[in-house]
Order: sequence, then structure tokens, then C-alpha cells
Amino acid sequence: MQSHFLIITGMSGAGKTQAVRTLEDLNFFCIDNLPAALIPKFSELCRQTSEEKVALVVDARGGVFFEQLLKVLYEMDASGQNYEILFLDASDETLVRRYKETRRRHPLGEQNSLLKNIASERHLLESIKEKSDQVIDTSGLTPAELRTKIIEIFSDNTAKERMCIVVRSFGYKYGLPMDSDLVLDVRFLPNPFYVEELRQLTGNSAEVVNFICRYSQTMQYLRLEEQLLDFLVPQYVYEGKSQLVISVGCTGGRHRSVFVANRLYEYLRIQGYNVKVTHRDIEKDK
Repeated sequence: MQSHFLIITGMSGAGKTQAVRTLEDLNFFCIDNLPAALIPKFSELCRQTSEEKVALVVDARGGVFFEQLLKVLYEMDASGQNYEILFLDASDETLVRRYKETRRRHPLGEQNSLLKNIASERHLLESIKEKSDQVIDTSGLTPAELRTKIIEIFSDNTAKERMCIVVRSFGYKYGLPMDSDLVLDVRFLPNPFYVEELRQLTGNSAEVVNFICRYSQTMQYLRLEEQLLDFLVPQYVYEGKSQLVISVGCTGGRHRSVFVANRLYEYLRIQGYNVKVTHRDIEKDK
């Protein structure tokens, strides 16, 4: 049985699209604009599969199909089918402003003024709102703040665990990784490449680690970098970033960058973050 069967509804322009995108990042299987009459059948189908987290958007775009929603929900109650309702709302002033900014057509048509359509939709949704488990007023929320609120309500993990951090070593001679969020240049560190017995080894080798750590600037740099990450990473978590890529570069991507990437990975792992380390060019510069 799925752990979450979530029905998302609410006022048009209140942020349902942002909510769905956030839920998809939380590994929900999402369907937009499903006819209300199909909800019980889809719920039954989900119970027969491995889908544990499902979110459906059902709103005024469904026209006459949407009018069946309340009846369908009462039928699901009677049959013991579990579900949650997330209702997104906003003030009339906010909705008018958002429609003016996006120039989108209201789903209730153009025969009436925008304000009349908003009033009609609000009346249509009144009973659904009263039945909802969660009501979020997005009037004063930015998209990032709405994302954070959705995550707080529906995520199974802590904020640290939700954001995936990738620490990647690379060689500048092979090009900068295009998906980097932060790029750290460690080419100023002493280079083991010029030590004959270390040249064929990598930053994973104890001999290379001992060589690099022999210099005071290495440990000073690591301390400063840890302080920088202590400040930066929580800011990315707060903003709701789903992935942070930290690329550490040296000339060939085999010695210094590998060593530093490993150290930063261990530091972030100890801090409780969801982190992994990769070495893009470690086998190239032989």
C-alpha cells in the first residue's frame, strides 16, 4: 500500500505547478489534471504496484469532471481508501497580479472578468477546502519558500539528507565540468607529479597523501575550505537546492584534486550530509 496518496487542488494561480515539481523531487509519482472519476481506480491500481508516493492534481481545469470530486472523495471514504488533500490558496489580489504577470487564461473562461472567475472558482472549491488535510496560503510566499514548506510537510528525510552533494575531482587540462556549482582550484598545492616515485600513483595513495600533507599550506587550505562549506552548504539547503556539485581541479585530475575531494567528502559526510565523491580524470594522466 502506498504511504502517500496525495490529491492536490486549490485556486488556479496559487502554486500547484511549483508544488508538483517539488513533490517530483521528493520521488512522488505525479499526474496532472486527472479526471476526478478516475481517482478511485487509480488509487486501486497504485495499491497493486510498488508506487508508494503518488500525487494527483485535480482542479478547475477539469471542467464538468472536476465537479464530481467531492462525490468521489465521499465514495473513497466509504470504501476505506486512504488519501490526503493539499489545498493551495491565495488572496484575490495575489491571484489577479499573478495572472496579469503571466497573461494566462483563467480555466473558467473569458466570458466573465478575472475577478468574477476567481470568485466563482473560490465558491466551487469551498467544500473541498473544508475537507483538506493541508491548506497553504501562498499569497506571501516566493516559489522557494513554497518549495521549502512542501518539503517540510511531505519529505521523509531531514533537510541535510534531501540535498545530494557530489564532490568531484577533475583535471583542468581535460576541461571544466559543465554542471559544477562550486569550482575549487588546488593547482597551487605542491604537485606529486614531479616526484618520480609518486607520478604513477593517485591521490588515493597513502604516499601521495603524506607528500601533500607535508606542506603547511595544505592543511591551512583545508581548514579554510571547511569554514567556507560550513557557511555555504546550509544556505543551499535552505534554498531547497536538490543537488550541489563541488568540483575540485588540479592540472591532471590525478593527485592533488583527488586528495582534496576525498577530504571534503569525508568532512561533509561527518556533518551528516548526503554526499558522494567521484574522480573524473583519475585514470587519464598516466
